[in-house]
Amino acid sequence: METTSPKDQKFPQIDDDGKLPEPQGFNLRALDNTAGSESYDESYKEVGSGFIKRLGTWGVESRGIYPVSPEQRTDPQFSNSFFVWLSCNLNILSFSEGTVGVLIYGLTFRQAAGVIVGFNLLSALPPAYFSTFGPKLGLRQMVQARYSFGWFGAIVPGAFNLLVMMGYNILNAILAGQTLSVVSGGKMSWNVGIVIISLISLLISFFGYRILNWYERVAWFPVLVMYLVVLGIGGKHLTSVREEVPLAPARSVLSYGATVAAFIISYAALMSDYTNYMRVDVASWKVFLFSYLGLLLPTASVQLVGAAFAASLPSNPSWQAGYEAAGAGGLVDAILAPSKGFGKFLTVLLALSVIANMGPTLYSFSISSQVVLPFSARVPRYVFSIAGTGILIPLAIVGSTRFEETLVDFLGLVGYWSSTFIAVITVEHVVFRKNDWSAYDISHWNAPRRLPPGIAALGACVCSFGLIVPCMDQVWFTGPIAKTTGDIGFEVGLVLTGIVYIPLRTLERRVYGR
Repeated sequence: METTSPKDQKFPQIDDDGKLPEPQGFNLRALDNTAGSESYDESYKEVGSGFIKRLGTWGVESRGIYPVSPEQRTDPQFSNSFFVWLSCNLNILSFSEGTVGVLIYGLTFRQAAGVIVGFNLLSALPPAYFSTFGPKLGLRQMVQARYSFGWFGAIVPGAFNLLVMMGYNILNAILAGQTLSVVSGGKMSWNVGIVIISLISLLISFFGYRILNWYERVAWFPVLVMYLVVLGIGGKHLTSVREEVPLAPARSVLSYGATVAAFIISYAALMSDYTNYMRVDVASWKVFLFSYLGLLLPTASVQLVGAAFAASLPSNPSWQAGYEAAGAGGLVDAILAPSKGFGKFLTVLLALSVIANMGPTLYSFSISSQVVLPFSARVPRYVFSIAGTGILIPLAIVGSTRFEETLVDFLGLVGYWSSTFIAVITVEHVVFRKNDWSAYDISHWNAPRRLPPGIAALGACVCSFGLIVPCMDQVWFTGPIAKTTGDIGFEVGLVLTGIVYIPLRTLERRVYGR
């Protein structure tokens, strides 16, 4: 099949002032014939473009899943790919995940630390690799998935991605709400805290790419200061981390490792959402390196801090009481208690740290929503951010009563689907498109009959779950293989999906020619 360089391909020209292309309707043949159209939606313009244009002048990004042409990829600050993930992960949820290895899986600090470092080193690789797709293709991550899953098939990973992002935002909102409540001495309920944090996160997401990147470049610093103060005040009480280390059960190590891997690897489904405005000539290794370090350093560091303090709970009754009262936020509040008012201020900063994660997540939520509902592509992106927040708040309020169980169950499931998604996208790019960016005809991004059918991708994912399920080790289910090995569902899914996809995709290309 003849392909063209991304620079020579047609792109829908969408200005940043809010102008949106014309809707393609429900005619698949029309979608195929108008791929790459540069026209605009005049009827929509008559109804509301004045207001949308005004939002554009205020810096609000309305672009959703439409590709960014090479001429529009002008962002020279590839270091943004470091700061976005630095701020995203330097938060209380990472701290809470660090406590899980000790408090839920029964590991010592050293054992938990080994799992945290080892699994994060490996798990940050796929998301960082996917971040390099953005500058070269100008596609959102879930739109790029159409080039393997197909136009209809991409709805499936898009839907899973929506569930994952909503799950993470629920966890973040619960933690922040708990923390704000404990700082107020119970005067503010968890529910009020959840609403406040969710609305602030919506505001950050609403403005889009530029404001998000500006916020992420500065949000990490006060949170880093807070963690340094926590270590300074509480470090002298970390006595239990020097205990002798018994041999850790393999099942506990692998099961905790699965949650650590899922925590970071799920970013693979949204990485290029934050790099597709970068200059097309930026070196891929720079984007990869900055993304990798941005994911690895804050995640592993904060998880290690959480594990250290969790291991010290038995020798610090006030910390134990704080944790039992309000989870990770209560623990940090108890650690900072000697600093009184300043400690309360720092604990508030910790609660607010989740905004740097929830804002980008709501942003990508709006992108995936348009992939799941492909005929809504002309709807301004921020409409879906608002809808996502409306769903988030009641679910977080309902789920706030059993946070730890929710966290463990959720992260365990996230890793399984993420591994299959990563395998398909990677094999498609490396094996079938030969690492060649020109093998992606961008004008086909919204043409169902010019994209792959997606049968091979979905088939490989479904087949892999036949072996993933016996390898699962969850609170509510333990497969026969996992009873001996621990949770290896993620690893099995990654390898098996990649292997099965090769013959299925080869057959699909021969039958359909695309």
